[in-house]
This record gives sequence, C-alpha cells and structure tokens, in this order.
Amino acid sequence: MKILLVGSGAREHALAWKLRQSPLCTELFIAPGNPGMAQFGRCVDIRGDAIADLTRFAVDNAMDLVVIGPEDPLALGLVDALAAKKIRSFGPSLAGAQLEADKTFSKKMMREALIPSAEGRSFKSMRDAITYVESRNDAMVVKAAGLARGKGVVICKDPVEALDAVRNIMEKKVFGAAGSTIVIEEKLEGPELSLLAFIDGHTAYILESAQDHKRIGENDTGPNTGGMGAFSPAPRMTDELSRKAESEIIVPLLDALARHEIDYRGVIYAGLMLTPAGPKTLEFNCRFGDPEAQVLMMRLKSDLVEAMIACIDRKLDQVTLEWDQRHAVCVVLASAGYGWESDDKVVKGIPIEGVQEAAAMRDVMVFHGGTAMRDGQLVTNGGRVLSVCALGDSLTDAREKAYAAVGKISFKGMQFRRDIGGNAG
Repeated sequence: MKILLVGSGAREHALAWKLRQSPLCTELFIAPGNPGMAQFGRCVDIRGDAIADLTRFAVDNAMDLVVIGPEDPLALGLVDALAAKKIRSFGPSLAGAQLEADKTFSKKMMREALIPSAEGRSFKSMRDAITYVESRNDAMVVKAAGLARGKGVVICKDPVEALDAVRNIMEKKVFGAAGSTIVIEEKLEGPELSLLAFIDGHTAYILESAQDHKRIGENDTGPNTGGMGAFSPAPRMTDELSRKAESEIIVPLLDALARHEIDYRGVIYAGLMLTPAGPKTLEFNCRFGDPEAQVLMMRLKSDLVEAMIACIDRKLDQVTLEWDQRHAVCVVLASAGYGWESDDKVVKGIPIEGVQEAAAMRDVMVFHGGTAMRDGQLVTNGGRVLSVCALGDSLTDAREKAYAAVGKISFKGMQFRRDIGGNAG
C-alpha cells in the first residue's frame, strides 16, 4: 500500500515509525514531515492545512491510505475531501472532528449522552462571561472553544484569575480565533488520565492506558501545554475503571454520534479526571494524543496499518491488538519560553547536539517534533522539540533509560520536566 501520513510533529514521527514496520506499507509519504521522519518515508512540502493540495497529491499519486495525525486537517474537512475522490483515510469526518474543534458542541454532546463531565457554560459575549464569573466565588477553568493546539485551557484558582483569563482570551486574543467563544467550567479535582480508543462507527476498541503531564513545570505547576511527557501503562487505570469509562463515556458517545448521523471512524481521545465522584470527561480529541501516541506506539506490537484499515472497513470487532508488557516513558524537550510564550515567539534555529547518541541507546527512540535542518545542522523549529522515549521492565527502569538518553542531548534554552512518571500511582 502507498500511504500518505499528514503531520510534522513527534506524534507523526512515532506513527511513521510504526506504519513503516507494517508489511502492508510499500511506500510512505509524509506531508510535510520533519528531519527525523525522513528515514521512514519521503517528505513532501505540503502543509497540513493545505486541504486542496493534500487531496490533489493523494489523487495524483494514487494513495491507498491517508493517515491524518494532527487536528487541524481533520477540522478543515480533509477526510471529506478525500472521500469525495474515493480515497480512504484514517480519521473522522468534519462533523466528527467538531468534538475537538468546537468545545461548545462537545459539551452539548456530553450533556445529551449523560456523560459525566464538569458543569459549564458557553459564552460568545465577553460581557456575559464577565458577569457570570463575577457571580461566582469558586475556582474555574476557562477554555477557548476552538482549536488552540492543546494550550487553550486556563485553570483559575479564583474569580480574579478567571476574569483575567476571559479578557486575555476574548479581548487580547491570546489563542487567536479559537477564543471567539469560550467555555467556563467548574474546576474538578483529581489525577488526569488519557483514554484512547479505535472507533469504526459502531465498535470501540479501548487501547492501552496512558497518562500525560500537561503543565510546563514540575509537580504540575505553571501553564498548561500540549504535553511535557507521558507514560504507559498508567497504574491508576485499573481494569474496573477502564470498563466503567467505556460504559459511561465511550459507549454513550458512540450512541450520541449515531443519533446525530455522524459516522465516526478513527481514534477518539478522552481526557479524564478521576474525581471522588468517579471519572469525569475533561475533553474529547479526535486524534492520537501527543505525547501519548509516542508511548503507545513504543508498546504496540500489532500491525498499525491493519488496525486502521479495520476501523475504515468497520471490522474492528475482528481485531485483537498485542502490546509489549514493558513500561514506556516519554520526556519532551522544549525550547526556552515554551509554555509561557505563544509559539510564534519561541526562538527557532538553535543547534541541537547529541540526538544520534541518545537514539543509539538500547530501548530508546527519539521522536522529532519541532526540528529542522539548516546547512546540515539539526536545529530547533518549534516549542516542543524532541520526545525522548524508552521501554523498561518497570516504570522506574523506563524512566531511568529515558532520562539517561535526555542527558546526551543539548541545545541552548532546553527545558524539560524531571518528574515524568514520578507520581504514577
């Protein structure tokens, strides 16, 4: 099969690595890709949001399958454009992608399906949002309703912070057009978990558990980010909790999608918080998480292409996935300012050293996120630069291997958390 993978981050690097292992994959093209992905396929200079160009490339080069990594192409209708040209793709349609692209729609679906989640309201008017915040005296979470690359969530300990968040999002446009509408929710308490499942429109297949670290600082301090690290399996995700989450969250969501005649095929990501009242849904994403994809691909032993085709062909009930029983840990290396500055203010072009030495270590993979080549030198090209992943017989073993590999890599301003997986239980 000729496969086109859309995306350029560490998630897509991990997917490229796993796709290329499949006997079904005869050729892999990646748009636009990055230097790390080039060893697995041919990178083509097409942006992920260039829907017409991606569709034309897939048609002209007779792609058998298009795998869409990031959320933007899904929210822009790439799956629909490809379907119109009779090209199969892995990912939900534009209608399904609204679960992530529009938090107001997502919240409506949760209420309709009686999915446990935080109480909240949506606002298009900043004045109405301010009035609502001023009427409360508790902690709140303020979210940009649109796509903000995982960074559109502000956790506020009191109404003063919430008012600042409302003004920053709606007036100062710190998240751009994503903040034209906001959602204000009660602040839930408890550890977070990531629940991912393959979906074929009718059937769900729950993947192995993972837990990520969203805050920029150690001990979960500082602003939310796209993710600073992850580990799998997550000890908190017991078999009982997984069954409960499937029956109370995933199955009701599938039923609600069916009622709305939304044919969802691909992967669904539910961000969960384990509250004293049970698991509650923070958000839905319509693609693999980043960095959860990295640790899951490290542990997946089955053919990823076969699983994706089963989703597309509605044959997920015939799939049994095999997983490496070892633990996986991912540590994200980020540029200076990431998490505190907008992505366009993060300094790029900083030389990176030591990646080959780290990647040569046993049970280690270094997935490129924000990297580029300049005159033969690997340099930084974004906020989250590299994902350093390792497998180990225990969580402690995997952490030690991952951080040993991190120790071989350097670039000016490099920041990372030293506590990934340190509070797993």
